[in-house]
Amino acid sequence: MNAVLFRFCVLAVAGWIHRGQQHVIEYLVAENRVLREQLDGGRLRLTDDQRRRLAVRAKALGRSGLQGIAGIVTPDTLLGWYRKLVAATYDGSERRGPGRPRTRAPLAELVATMASENPTWGYTRIRGALWNLGHDLGRNTIRRILADAGLEPAPERGKRTRWATFLKAHWGAIAATDFFTVEVVTNVGLVRYFVLFVMDLKTRRVHIAGIAHQMYGTLMEQVARSLTDPLDGFLRDTRYLIHDRDPLFTARFAEILKAAGMSTVKLPPRSRDLNAFAERFVRSAKQECLRKVIPLGEAHLRKIVAEYVEHYHRERNHQGLGNELIESTNAHRRAVGAIRCRERLGGTLRYYHREAA
Repeated sequence: MNAVLFRFCVLAVAGWIHRGQQHVIEYLVAENRVLREQLDGGRLRLTDDQRRRLAVRAKALGRSGLQGIAGIVTPDTLLGWYRKLVAATYDGSERRGPGRPRTRAPLAELVATMASENPTWGYTRIRGALWNLGHDLGRNTIRRILADAGLEPAPERGKRTRWATFLKAHWGAIAATDFFTVEVVTNVGLVRYFVLFVMDLKTRRVHIAGIAHQMYGTLMEQVARSLTDPLDGFLRDTRYLIHDRDPLFTARFAEILKAAGMSTVKLPPRSRDLNAFAERFVRSAKQECLRKVIPLGEAHLRKIVAEYVEHYHRERNHQGLGNELIESTNAHRRAVGAIRCRERLGGTLRYYHREAA
């Protein structure tokens, strides 16, 4: 009997407490609704800390428990906040390292250089060449580096040969020729003179083959015989001569060269860059000399051109040759001695050197 009475008292007290809690909950729900009405339809912005507190308490109530009391946000939103809270608790991304480091820039540049200079090399061949240098890169890494550098795979790269590669493969056997014009002051007024030159592409040495105000077939034939003279001809050791499609390079001109064991290579139309070394010489001659001097007759023009060619060979540094002189000697590297300046054409061309002790 006492046990039954005790249970009845406990149930009565629990009911009274539950009724009191229910009143508190009802009051809080009503208060939340009033507060929401005060927002006038505005959006309630909660801080991360407020979301965290609500999410922890919402988990204890569950979806069914929240249906009747959640007023600020929906039950799904509260539970979503809780899931994010759990995920953030076990998120170790901030403690993780950056992952596999990127390939160092010098090494990536080396890979791209190997691929561009060796068009037929595939990923495995490049990997082997790198291994010889103490670098171990995977094929996929090499593929990614080449893709970032805009280089195609070996089958595509191997189908094309760059013009620079072709020239370097035949250095010592290729020469180039071209004309440039100069307006000369004469007794009859301005006369246009043609200057024909030949350049050895390996050494960049230039030979003036002819200067005349009228170029014609017979003169070109004489030039061809002079250039191919077996004793002192400038082209006696050359096998290919590059030239444009100027009509002055006649069939007879090509026949004389062929008889001397030389073939002519006629460039395609509008292909100025394919004779770039010769074009660069013309630009240098005009910018550095001819545009600063007024030729007074043919003799004066020949002297101007001869002086510039001498300067071009002995006194002018060439970036394409490692910033060296074409005809260099150890004398120009003296570190002692008085500094002197050699002038040509009245100071138009200058060369600084040290006086021999």
